[in-house]
Amino acid sequence: MKNNGMFNITAHGDREIVVTRVFDAPRRLVFDAYTKPELIKKWLLGPDGWSMPICETDLRTGGKYRYVWRNETDGSEMGMGGVYREVVPPERIVVTEVFDEAWYPGEAVDSIILVEQNGQTTLTQTILYDSRATRDAVLKSPMQTGMAASYDRLEKFLPSLRREALSA
Repeated sequence: MKNNGMFNITAHGDREIVVTRVFDAPRRLVFDAYTKPELIKKWLLGPDGWSMPICETDLRTGGKYRYVWRNETDGSEMGMGGVYREVVPPERIVVTEVFDEAWYPGEAVDSIILVEQNGQTTLTQTILYDSRATRDAVLKSPMQTGMAASYDRLEKFLPSLRREALSA
């Protein structure tokens, strides 16, 4: 994992994981990258060798989203979706998360907060699970590696978004 100390995952309380990542980009660009399907498909891929053939978002409170990832080596797929509980551009998203082939029970609730300071954006994602056992199982999974790879990809992608925004 690259991340240069800007990426951190910790257990919090009994049922939460808190992920923090600093991006060298304005909050609006990070929010757009997190919410626009054409941008999500470029970075939210986990480890190398995966693609996202399905990325649908209805970005409003009560709207649904659906992601399907494909392993380009063996063709296997992993799908998930949920409902937006809160959308406050460009600072906050609260969304549920349920995998098609559930590898943990229940649904998780993700709260994503974006704070900009001096042109950098700190993303804090709090993921609430239904139990400590579920949270602990997720922490033992390869989630950290996949998230780090995706966030590194996003960091590399953000300068092109910045150039597009400046030229628009």
